[in-house]
Amino acid sequence: MLRRVIQQSRTFHRSIANTYSAPCHFSSSTISIDRSSLHNPPEHSHNPTSDSEIVKHLKGIIKFRGGPISLGEYMSEVLTNPKAGYYINRDVFGAQGDFITSPEVSQMFGEQMGRPERVNLVELGPGRGTLMADLLRGASKFKNFTEALHVHLVECSPALKNLQHKNLKCVDEENADENTDKRTVSTLVGTPVSWHATLEQVPSGSPTIIIAHEFFDALPVHQFQKASRGWCEKMVDVAEDSSLHFVLSPHPTPTTLYLLKRAKWAATEEIAKLNQIEICPKAIDLTQTIVERISSDGGGALIIDYGLDGVVSDSLQAIRKHKFVHLLDDPGSADLSAYVDFASIRHSAEEASGEVSVHGPITQSQFLGALGINFRVESLLQNCTEEQADSLRTGYWRLVGDGEAPFWEGDDDSAPIGMGTRYKAMAIVNKNQGVPVPFQ
Repeated sequence: MLRRVIQQSRTFHRSIANTYSAPCHFSSSTISIDRSSLHNPPEHSHNPTSDSEIVKHLKGIIKFRGGPISLGEYMSEVLTNPKAGYYINRDVFGAQGDFITSPEVSQMFGEQMGRPERVNLVELGPGRGTLMADLLRGASKFKNFTEALHVHLVECSPALKNLQHKNLKCVDEENADENTDKRTVSTLVGTPVSWHATLEQVPSGSPTIIIAHEFFDALPVHQFQKASRGWCEKMVDVAEDSSLHFVLSPHPTPTTLYLLKRAKWAATEEIAKLNQIEICPKAIDLTQTIVERISSDGGGALIIDYGLDGVVSDSLQAIRKHKFVHLLDDPGSADLSAYVDFASIRHSAEEASGEVSVHGPITQSQFLGALGINFRVESLLQNCTEEQADSLRTGYWRLVGDGEAPFWEGDDDSAPIGMGTRYKAMAIVNKNQGVPVPFQ
């Protein structure tokens, strides 16, 4: 059941995380590894026997450091390494696009922002560009809004940049001035489009709307495990047989500071009952960057992802060809993702600035219901074929349903799984913008 839930969630619009690398420095040049309290997952295959490029790279880092690397750094390398990262040189998204009910950006933020002359619409990790294309089509009837838009896509994969350029129907306009970069425009609404490696590179000074749809779940996480001497970070090291395996850090690591911060935000009893905790420093830092931009420029951010409104214990998983595999099995060939800690995002935002307000998380079902998905589907069903109607009902259930679809009459293994409660939505807005529509 869970495997099919994950498999079907992968047909949704996944997003690409910015590279996070946090090298761990140890106070002693000699490292003694404590394995006594380490939780060992099921055995995994070490095939192929010859090391891949990314495995050689990982072993080189470990050898150079003279000790293990954090799980967060391992995750960052296998997903976004410029040469061999899982996301970098391939299209990792399924052919099936998102079923979007046109949750117009203007409806969520535009009404509260007035009519600025320029608005930055930023998407973090836009995948194939499917969501952005749908957003632009949905906003096309609001001419004043689209005329002010400048789309900014934060993307690290060259392959996906090409797909985004194609799906947004972009054209590159040559400039008369040879010293000026060429201008790229989406012909969907005549909006300029720019690509950036990080959010910090997006020009400031204009109200900004930031969309992060299945982005935070791919940010590198660090895991801490409770041992006899306290919380120890789980690390990746090279075993005697030259395979990669997990060990526990003998000393506090830089991420320990984030662990202490996360523990401060949680109730004592919430932490006491756990034997393992996942921390995402990149999510905390990125949230602060988002808040700083919204505080100074105005606007808001919408985050939609699967996760929990509380401490996450042990959610990191690897999926290859729709099947779960060991985290260390053939690095770079599987997608790694973890549950998003929405409570951590909320606390990070509230600590970063008093100029913003945080709303949610609410379930994806509640979010889309407030945006009128039910009325939209009913309207579409009035003018479609039976085949189109089946597709609409299936897509609708995946977005707002819970569990297997009760109307499904086909193969049990193909039954649509509702993600309406598993996925959650959160908004961070400048207080001057009021409360976004779905959260009122």
